[in-house]
Amino acid sequence: MRKADRAPVGSLTCPNPGERPDLWPWSARRVDGVLRVGGVDLTRIACEFGTPTFVLDVEGLRGRARVWASAMAEEFWDGYGMRGGDAFYAGKAFLSADVARLVASEGLGVDTASLGELTLALRAGVDPKRIGLHGNNKSDEEIRLALESGIHRIFIDSMDEVRQVERIAAELGVAAPVMVRLKSGIHAGGNEYVATAHEDQKFGLSLATGQALEAMAAIARAPHLDFRGLHSHIGSQIFGTRAFSQAARIVIDFAARLRDELALGVPAIDLGGGVGISYTGQDPVPTSPVEVARVLADAVRERCAHHGLPIPHVSVEPGRSIAGASMVMLYRVGAIKDVSLEGGGVRRYVAIDGGMSDNIRPVLYDAAYTATLANRDCPAQPGALARCRVVGKHCESGDIIIRDVDLPGDIAGGDLLVVPAVGAYGYSMASNYNMVTKPGVLAVEDGAARWFVRPQTVDHLLALDAGLA
Repeated sequence: MRKADRAPVGSLTCPNPGERPDLWPWSARRVDGVLRVGGVDLTRIACEFGTPTFVLDVEGLRGRARVWASAMAEEFWDGYGMRGGDAFYAGKAFLSADVARLVASEGLGVDTASLGELTLALRAGVDPKRIGLHGNNKSDEEIRLALESGIHRIFIDSMDEVRQVERIAAELGVAAPVMVRLKSGIHAGGNEYVATAHEDQKFGLSLATGQALEAMAAIARAPHLDFRGLHSHIGSQIFGTRAFSQAARIVIDFAARLRDELALGVPAIDLGGGVGISYTGQDPVPTSPVEVARVLADAVRERCAHHGLPIPHVSVEPGRSIAGASMVMLYRVGAIKDVSLEGGGVRRYVAIDGGMSDNIRPVLYDAAYTATLANRDCPAQPGALARCRVVGKHCESGDIIIRDVDLPGDIAGGDLLVVPAVGAYGYSMASNYNMVTKPGVLAVEDGAARWFVRPQTVDHLLALDAGLA
């Protein structure tokens, strides 16, 4: 069989933690060739806990949460003439009871987007006054739980929802704390499916067509709605700060319009999330929380001064940028197959014991990832590397985790492959396609490992099948 195509110098080789630390958990190190996270060798994890396994660096997650909380508190400090700022962790990125408690202990709130996420945050002990509820089609059950629990904010997403929340609040005899999600018209983000502020998508109330103003007028008339402020989320995986600054200006401009046309004050604004992270060595280094917070503070300060408005309290929702690089995925390599290509050449397929069921983002968003070996060093010499395609075990030809990556030419079954930056939308979007069980999330810290989320077994999977009861 012909050798697999040799990769050109400096192509898609996965950088080691010391070369691109932004891709990796803070504690990631190579020791005698073996990759270690949280002081635990990944070879030990494979042996004791099995593969595939999500591996979460607890101190890295804690540290990233702390940085966001500190950046927002600093830039929106009342000593600077501001009214305070904070961060709410976007639970959709990845949520477990331990993660909810951890981010809350670092001063973050938790924003949820479903009955399950909301229930988990409440049962984990997060202060309801630090919880929000998102969603474009909230059920009565979700809204009722939110109001009965006394959460901090419910994000209104449509005119129908204005009426729905008012009805349920009236039934319960409470005032519903609401923020209004605006459709600002800004198109930002790495993929059409994660851009959330342009007109032709499902989220928010349009500024351009007057929907948002109509909803605000209805909220002002509703006896059981307590208006808490305005919300804007423009997309995900955004690099740089210009789009965030533009969104902040648009929101403040609308706040001025509410004052002028409805005599309505805006006590708070939430400017959403979307700060990008690096997934491969070819991605730019992400914008820091301090940079984002400072740009937002400058924009809010300038536009409020322009309109003569009091400065509102400001919050953000950095889910991906906290969870993303705090977690890696550990796989065991199985079959290796060299495939002849039309026109000549060979592509090496490297099959792993997971796939699109634990990382759907490459299939769904054409997201790019990288990988390296966990159990031994990758050779530095270009001639020792081969261009590989990392594929899963599912019955889909599109079950591709990494389209092109340079791995050791002698890669073999039994090697351990590690994929960085899977903490956001890896586990939370995982499925049971082909009735494959979901991996667990193993938390590592100070040389110890414990489950944050236990792995599924086949018995768990089949327990819901009524025909087997």
